[in-house]
Amino acid sequence: MQVRRDMIDPELRRRGALMGRMLAARSEEQLRRGMSVPAVVDTWLRGRVPRGLTRDIELVTRPDGSTLRLFVYRSAAPTPEPGPALLWIHGGGYATGAAEYEASGFRALIGGSGAVVVTPDYRLSTEAPYPAALDDCYAALRWLRENADRLGARTDQIAVGGASAGGGLTAATTLLARDRGEIAVAFQMPIYPMIDDRGDNDSTRDNDAPIWDAVTNRSAWRMYLGDLAGTDDVPAYAAPARATDYAGLPPTMTYVGDIEAFRDETVRYVENLRAAGVPVEFREFPGAYHGFDAIVPKAAVSLAARAFRDQWFGYAARTFVAPQP
Repeated sequence: MQVRRDMIDPELRRRGALMGRMLAARSEEQLRRGMSVPAVVDTWLRGRVPRGLTRDIELVTRPDGSTLRLFVYRSAAPTPEPGPALLWIHGGGYATGAAEYEASGFRALIGGSGAVVVTPDYRLSTEAPYPAALDDCYAALRWLRENADRLGARTDQIAVGGASAGGGLTAATTLLARDRGEIAVAFQMPIYPMIDDRGDNDSTRDNDAPIWDAVTNRSAWRMYLGDLAGTDDVPAYAAPARATDYAGLPPTMTYVGDIEAFRDETVRYVENLRAAGVPVEFREFPGAYHGFDAIVPKAAVSLAARAFRDQWFGYAARTFVAPQP
């Protein structure tokens, strides 16, 4: 998809052009060097805790003896009753980003439901390819199930969410949880998820929209998949669009911009879930490129997208339960 300027929402154009010049057409080597976040900004993003919330750090030991950090966000004020336990997985194309970067979005989720949010500092593809990130996310989900009572959260309302690669890992983690049968997930929010490594749909092929284009997408998938890249052996746990059985997956909310690379794979994922009888709430936002709601948070389309997310999360917290096996 070739994206013309007039196809982009007017409020998204200026910053999209600026960010596009900074992030356009990244190679694997450029991704390995990471996003151009100045050290002072990185320190600020990692250190901030949104007003009204508390943050604790928990440690989980991996099978190899290394340590996985989990950040636990809760309301600073007492909550009248336990709320959902949300595993939130950060984005960044599997290659960049950090667990602490997305904390500002937790205030609305926690304030409206009394949720406890746990976000894992999973291994990026620059450290280790698939399945390292998925192993870490599933370990975090298991930890959340085992510690929900201690955290003041409901064990029958464990949810998973994330955007971009975090959305892809959301879909993969819930798929793995369904298949293993060890943890019941009540609902999921894979937002504009990165789930199809093949790049053979119209929205991904030759996409040159700001922030995340076809070249960057191919580079990121090659890094994440390692030796599996370009083969027919890629499992659905690595690229959930390759799944053939969607039955039994949890109720789902997602949204996507109509000019971004992940538009078609998101629509197909929604269609497959609905065909399998899974309740789905989905919206497509016109003129929106990848990550629009984070890049231009005050744009009308971004405010509408976040309102949709937050309202659905409140609805899901009142509606969906999944007792643990």
